[in-house]
Amino acid sequence: MLRTLSLGFFMFVLWLLLSGHSEPLLIILGVASCVAVVYLSRRMDLIDHEGHPIHLSWRVLLYWPWLLWEIVKANVDVGRTILRREMPIALRVLNLKTTQRTELGRVIYANSITLTPGTVTIALEGEDVAVHALTTGGAEGLETGDMDRRVTAIEGSE
Repeated sequence: MLRTLSLGFFMFVLWLLLSGHSEPLLIILGVASCVAVVYLSRRMDLIDHEGHPIHLSWRVLLYWPWLLWEIVKANVDVGRTILRREMPIALRVLNLKTTQRTELGRVIYANSITLTPGTVTIALEGEDVAVHALTTGGAEGLETGDMDRRVTAIEGSE
């Protein structure tokens, strides 16, 4: 029930932010549409720990600023790499072991790798992640395991 209420609340807040309308009729229609979607989602049994992971909420809020900073640093690194005359590109495929306990944690890790420019997750099978890295620096950044540890920390002790 908590996931259902949380989903409805977040959907309405998102609707309010995206629509920008504050007229009573439109707010009533927005609430009605959110209630309808939540009702259908509940009937279809789509509201689960992966579809709406509220158990990760506060930990993810701590992770996002770090990830955004990593994305900025990776953008600068890739920009410098492609603007240099010698273009020091060193393509490499890494095979990394993940330490996440859940599929959701491994997917967050794989998506975080892909979000940072210069690295792309090309395969995720079980606890193994195959990553294509554009530069040696990008590969070394993943091999330190910092991102892996931070994503594992998001999962916490469930």
